[in-house]
Amino acid sequence: MSARPAGWLVGIAACLASLLLAAPAPSVGQPQAAADSAAADTANVQPAPVDHCVQCHTEDDNLPDDHLDADVHLQPGLSCAGCHGGDPTSDDPDQAMSKAAGFRGVPDKKDIPDFCGRCHSDIEFMRRYQPRIPTDQEDQYFTSVHGHRLKQGDRKVADCTSCHTAHGILPASDTRSTVYAVNVPGTCGKCHGNADYMKGYGIPTDQLEKFKTSVHGVALLDNQDTGAPACNDCHGNHGATPPGFKSIRQVCGHCHVNNMKFFTESRMGQAFVEEGYHGCEECHGNHGIHKTSDNMVGTQEGAVCLDCHSDGDKGFETAGKIHASLAELDSLYAHATMKQKEVQRIGMDDVDIAFMLQDAHQSLIQSRTLVHTFDAARVAEKTSQGAGKAQEALQAAAAQIRDFHVRRRGFGMATLFTTVLVLALFLWIRQIESR
Repeated sequence: MSARPAGWLVGIAACLASLLLAAPAPSVGQPQAAADSAAADTANVQPAPVDHCVQCHTEDDNLPDDHLDADVHLQPGLSCAGCHGGDPTSDDPDQAMSKAAGFRGVPDKKDIPDFCGRCHSDIEFMRRYQPRIPTDQEDQYFTSVHGHRLKQGDRKVADCTSCHTAHGILPASDTRSTVYAVNVPGTCGKCHGNADYMKGYGIPTDQLEKFKTSVHGVALLDNQDTGAPACNDCHGNHGATPPGFKSIRQVCGHCHVNNMKFFTESRMGQAFVEEGYHGCEECHGNHGIHKTSDNMVGTQEGAVCLDCHSDGDKGFETAGKIHASLAELDSLYAHATMKQKEVQRIGMDDVDIAFMLQDAHQSLIQSRTLVHTFDAARVAEKTSQGAGKAQEALQAAAAQIRDFHVRRRGFGMATLFTTVLVLALFLWIRQIESR
């Protein structure tokens, strides 16, 4: 025997010895039968059954969505058969997709709400997976314009899959989801922004473009502020419907609480109800709502009050008074703010001034909200409070600026006196040295 084969045998023997030494010894007192049983149990563990539905459709690339792995149904183990039925354990397509196995296939358009509702309307079933999700979405859907038209045979209206997709459904918190807050306008806009698709419905198709330029759209789409309203925040989700004149103030008032309260209690609000006008929309618009300004109110060119009121009527006079009150406070506040910056620049104390300006600014905000009362006296009362605080801030700023100049003059005089004294001492010392 050569040296090399002998070396191989020694190596194999060493490996076997190390494996035997590394194997855990049975614990003291453990019956050999128990150890044998544990080994048998380990040997009898069966691998998880293969889901042939997912396997085949993934391999055939019949699943169009790229997010299948994160699908909200697949994650807890609800695969194709959970919705479509069939036998996922069989690799025989005829058996897996047979009627005997309960295969349902692709539902017809009109049957999709019921298809999804078999699980999502079953409260006991949903408790096993997502107990916090409401189970009345299907009922809500059939109260919506979409649901009504689907029942009438309109096959172009949105159903569950139109908004949520069919496969690769992601949770609303996922930024890739079609119903993530920032993506909702685009999801709705697929239909409502398509003039050809919406032809025949008699509704505008520029809502999305207007929304993009609005104060809400800029906050949501440009600034990624998910607290800003999207389409569903005003129109609803599954029960989506255009707000009527009786509800639109409640829709806006969900966020703008005080504005709604003041408007509802005002004479203008009551008149709007009697005339059948839309509350907030008449002045602010709907999808293209832009940032408000004090110039919206008043009798100057561009004020929305002029849409209904003209020179000589009481509303015209009230609008002028409200605008004058707001303009006075806004001007005083701006002037006081400039003086505060001057105080800061020269390094003087502006703490008290800052508190006064904070109160003045709060009064300005409250005054602008009180515009919705259409009561010039109430607006003037609040602006007067703010103007008083702004005047106090101006006086305090002026005192700080005066104090600064007094100190500066004093410092200058002290510097001059010190310089003269030093010079006199210098000359005196020189005189002594010369003697």
